[in-house]
Amino acid sequence: MLLNFRPDYTLAYYTQENPFQSGLPTVAYCADQLCMSAGYLGDLVRRHTGDTAINYIHRFILQKAKSLLSAGKTITEVAYDLGFAYPQHLSRLFKKKEGLSPSEYVNGIR
Repeated sequence: MLLNFRPDYTLAYYTQENPFQSGLPTVAYCADQLCMSAGYLGDLVRRHTGDTAINYIHRFILQKAKSLLSAGKTITEVAYDLGFAYPQHLSRLFKKKEGLSPSEYVNGIR
């Protein structure tokens, strides 16, 4: 079943929802899209990847952030496009997971 859990459900969130109003996609949202409980989805993701479901979703969000930053969007635009309440929340997650801030990432790709 996990093979069907790709970030497509998270991607659909960004094309069908208004992320700025809805916030970040949650494990519950993705599980609901797959017609299963959040706990079961979390168990499946952990069993197949060794990581938590929320970290799996965060990795997808950060990949999308990197893509948008590479395309020339500002950190503020990317944060709001992805559903963060404040740009600082994107910066904090980015720094925690990637080891560098979004501005350092942008400077590195120039």
